[in-house]
Amino acid sequence: MEGIVFLGDRKLTLMKFPDPTPGPDEVVLEMKASGMCGSDLVAYRKPPGEPFSNGMPTPDGPVIAGHEPCGVVVAVGASVDPRQVKPGDRVMVHHYSGCRACEHCFTGWPQLCQRVPIAAYGSSDHGGHAPYMKVPAHTCVILPEALSFRAGAAISCGTGTAYAALARLKVSGRDTVVIFGQGPVGLSATQLATAMGARVIALDTNEERLLRSRDFGAQELINPLKEDPIDRVKELTHGRGADFSLDTSASPLARASAVRCTKVWGSACFVGSGGQVTLNVGPDMLRKQMTVFGHWTFSTVGQAECAEFVADHGVDVDAIFTNDFALSEAESAYEVFDAGKIGKGVFLM
Repeated sequence: MEGIVFLGDRKLTLMKFPDPTPGPDEVVLEMKASGMCGSDLVAYRKPPGEPFSNGMPTPDGPVIAGHEPCGVVVAVGASVDPRQVKPGDRVMVHHYSGCRACEHCFTGWPQLCQRVPIAAYGSSDHGGHAPYMKVPAHTCVILPEALSFRAGAAISCGTGTAYAALARLKVSGRDTVVIFGQGPVGLSATQLATAMGARVIALDTNEERLLRSRDFGAQELINPLKEDPIDRVKELTHGRGADFSLDTSASPLARASAVRCTKVWGSACFVGSGGQVTLNVGPDMLRKQMTVFGHWTFSTVGQAECAEFVADHGVDVDAIFTNDFALSEAESAYEVFDAGKIGKGVFLM
């Protein structure tokens, strides 16, 4: 089979690999959809030979990209319990694996494993940008019949991350939520928070993205290049500030504004990866009794919960994607993605 491999310096290739065969506790998926994520661009852009800067282990050799996999189980190892997963099951992949024995792995958070270098599919181990993918059975999360494979790919990273962050914030219909950044994760958060009943205020400096957020449920739009976001949020909330804020942008200014636009006893969550933030702890946090926390991806349980929520509430997650591609179009797909000429793409097999 052929899979997409990032070479660095904005180059990639379709490289030949043997068709995978499952080990005792592994399964092989026939891939149906594999999403393109903004974090793919770290490996796509980096100079050859430079180590990964995203904290993931460095692979020993060429690795198939793609950490938003969704497909059908076509082969299982001898030790796989059919009550867990079996041939014919439609599944998403939780794209991490750890020691499988610590408290984090046992509770569905293998990416937090402190005992061994984690396997990150699509980064340190083969991902989903190929016709087939081999993974440990415990990484498989059942995809509800009501959802498309495209939706499953979205839930396997960006949409799942947005849902898990909103769940930690405990968003409800009583709340006003300010969402900084309306890329794929921000749009997912806007869409999901709206489905949870919340009033959403969307922010972005890109006017096209900002306007698109209205289609995903945003009730108020703010472009920080045109008006002060903190003043405007307070104006929209009777001077109190928002109940919750969520930053998906990783912009230092956006992060600081996310904290400062939130009310007394409010909470701010950062999911945008990397970067810095500078705060005045007294007025920004202490004297507001603020809760500020970071959130990274989701657990296997949270991934399943997100999929069920999307199915039960009829959330149109497929709308997150702006472009569908075949694997043979990989080179041009990542060129336009890197240039910001498309929103979120997905490879369909």
